[in-house]
Amino acid sequence: MLLCSFGANFQAIGLESRTPFEIPRSQVVEIQDSHVKRSYSLFIKLPKSYERSPQQHYPVIYLTDALYSFQLVSGATRYPMNSGKMAEAIIVGISYEKDSRGDTSRVYDYTPVKSPLWRKDTGGAEKFIRFIESDVFNYIENNYRADSNNRVFVGNSLGGLLGSYILLTKPELFRHYIIGSPSYWFHNKSIFDLAEPLLAKSRGGEANVFIAIGERETKALESQYTMVEDAQDFYKLLTKWQKAEGNHEIKSKLFIIPHANHQTAFPTTVTQGLYWALAENE
Repeated sequence: MLLCSFGANFQAIGLESRTPFEIPRSQVVEIQDSHVKRSYSLFIKLPKSYERSPQQHYPVIYLTDALYSFQLVSGATRYPMNSGKMAEAIIVGISYEKDSRGDTSRVYDYTPVKSPLWRKDTGGAEKFIRFIESDVFNYIENNYRADSNNRVFVGNSLGGLLGSYILLTKPELFRHYIIGSPSYWFHNKSIFDLAEPLLAKSRGGEANVFIAIGERETKALESQYTMVEDAQDFYKLLTKWQKAEGNHEIKSKLFIIPHANHQTAFPTTVTQGLYWALAENE
């Protein structure tokens, strides 16, 4: 009887003491696209040293798919940042349009062309990029000590397609691009049709591009698309771009993740990609 009573009391205490888990130094704000009536939530986490280093400005890691990626990147960067192996950074997750259903906002915002092959509306990337440039950047850089010359883009799957499109059209928006399992298959691989003429144009500035893909993201193994081969082809285009005299200077890396598929590759992509971009004393 004594043992049963102790167990009941222990359980009651546990129930009474439960509180929601919160990511330290984080907050959620809502901002509106100044060009159209669409609102988005931003998930923001400040570095550990932010309050005690009032003169310091920090790189900013901008994440797509914030509901998934924000907590993952917060946890994955904690140890390398706190141990001095990775530069401390502000983390900003951009969520989906407020009140949107399912993946409708994601599919529209992250795709560069309108595709009749999809039932859902596509082709909103230009508007979404404009929102990031004119509203998200302005909010973050006016309210926090953000280094506007050291922005990092992180996107996975359709988010990786979006990041590649930004790189091709407005590479100066970000200094580093972490592109995970990019969906280059979208609309008959139209990204490659866009890439050739855009890469032929000369642009100033610098960009570092880290592309990662799971080795199983291929028709020969688990995918219905040739995603590994497409990533390799895009990387070859970047290498060609890098070598072309007078064109945009770019440093790129392709990482094929052993044993990973589309569902499991992203944690490794973001951990290794951010370390590649923000490693200290390397």
